Amino acid sequence: MISRFFYIFIFLAGFASAQNAKYTFEDTLKGSITKQRSWWDVLHYDLHVAFNYQDSSVRGFNKITYKVLTKYDYESLAQPITVMQIDLIAPLDIDSILQDSKQCTWMHTGNSIKPGNVYLINLQEPQSVNEKREITIYYHGKPHLAKNAPWDGGVIWSKDPKENPWISIACQGMAGSVWYPCKDHQSDEPDSSSLHITAPKELVSVSNGRLRSKKINKDGTATYNWVVVNPINNYNIIPYIGKYVNFKDTFNGKGGVLDLNYWVLEENLEKAKKQFEQVKPMLRCFENWFGKYPFYEDGYKLVEAPFLGMEHQSAVAYGNKYVNGYMGRDLSGTGWGMKWDFIIIHESGHEWFGNNITVKDVADNWVHEGFTAYSENLFTESLYGKKAGAEYVIGTRKAILNDEPIIADYNVNRDGSGDMYYKASNMLHSIRTIINNDSLWKVLLQNLNRTFWHQTVTTKQVEDMMIRYSRKDLQKIFDQYLRTTQVPILAYHLKNGKLNYRWKNCVKGFNMSLKIKEGDKIIWLNPTETWQEINYKRSELDIDPNFYIGKEQLKSLKK
Repeated sequence: MISRFFYIFIFLAGFASAQNAKYTFEDTLKGSITKQRSWWDVLHYDLHVAFNYQDSSVRGFNKITYKVLTKYDYESLAQPITVMQIDLIAPLDIDSILQDSKQCTWMHTGNSIKPGNVYLINLQEPQSVNEKREITIYYHGKPHLAKNAPWDGGVIWSKDPKENPWISIACQGMAGSVWYPCKDHQSDEPDSSSLHITAPKELVSVSNGRLRSKKINKDGTATYNWVVVNPINNYNIIPYIGKYVNFKDTFNGKGGVLDLNYWVLEENLEKAKKQFEQVKPMLRCFENWFGKYPFYEDGYKLVEAPFLGMEHQSAVAYGNKYVNGYMGRDLSGTGWGMKWDFIIIHESGHEWFGNNITVKDVADNWVHEGFTAYSENLFTESLYGKKAGAEYVIGTRKAILNDEPIIADYNVNRDGSGDMYYKASNMLHSIRTIINNDSLWKVLLQNLNRTFWHQTVTTKQVEDMMIRYSRKDLQKIFDQYLRTTQVPILAYHLKNGKLNYRWKNCVKGFNMSLKIKEGDKIIWLNPTETWQEINYKRSELDIDPNFYIGKEQLKSLKK
């Protein structure tokens, strides 16, 4: 066993040293498809967890069903090795690991002063290709506390306004291993999951999917079993424990009858019934633009949470205080954002982008956030017209920082800039304007969801598909907005009825077309980095505001 783990650490240390020096060994382990991850595919999590509010601890086990993809061996060893990487964030600790009733040994990264978050498990026998196996991991401890959920994630041990315990988790940044052992990488979602939540019987436990059973235990607790039959990302598997009441509805959608369930604190029941009337128009809008709701089998839920909100699949966390806007604010500054509840609309939009389509590496999270931020203006458009939707997305530009590229470094569990929200959505709005055909734009969005249905993807896959369906050369646009902090600038000179123009502050070969007006006349330009000239009779250049660009008027022309 010792010699086997020695080779593992030699490999991983070498792999980590090849990464950018600002990243740690743990970053590489978390963000990479290591050899200890690559040989197996998660099929199912059967997770059993008891929550102890008195000391903020959890105890339980995760039975992981997986498929063996390939033999796993090192060149330096004469025989195959079966070593599995499991992630569990300190201070949680593994008690024991069983496979076929046999105890497995393991090595934990880190040390007693600074524990690591990765366990390398030495399985007791070789794994056969295409075989389905199970491993059960028992654990306990006091999980990381969320200091400012959902931005600083972890477990929330809170109280409701009546001083009842109120427990939940927000862990997108940290991911699921902040509270249970798993293969914590977005590229491998379990195909299904089951969560058994044990808590005081006076409380109600809610989670993703459908309630399969409830059992009252002799020790004064109750165990709720919730089952998800669709693929689900690790960070989306979430318990909600509190004094909940439930009301129901249905939605007749593209997939038939969709069950709607709402779980809220009892004192907020009437407010919730009024505020959640926005759900059906939202579903109607998003099914129109993106296609069928992706999780009919698991239903749709809004669950009141002790934090602002999160896109937990089929159990969306809601904490927006039953007001419109973003906690009563309009993020666009246009007034349109006060017409609807930001958390209902935005977090539900993630059911299509983020939950149905999940990126393999968090560096590509713009696919989740950019398309979902864009869904905000599509919803505005569905209620108040195309002009209102455009005004909304244009208004969000004031939140763009251009501090770092939207796409971050790969394989180190690194998110890109917060501009993945509104810079990316404005890029998409610009592309829609270039396509200039809303029927085709709708087909493109629907085909993204249809083609990548319940899959994990890369930015390149999304880019290639958008280029193919739009029949437009969009690659330089993606490179400009996703991979640089530069906003393209149209440099121009107007004199004597002549307009000279070119792109500057852009990637080499930037070729985004642009729409301008000359009175009632629409003119499409195809600027490059080389000066071009057209006749233009106006004294001021009228650029379509739907393009996210800068402009610079030159006093004199120097070609």
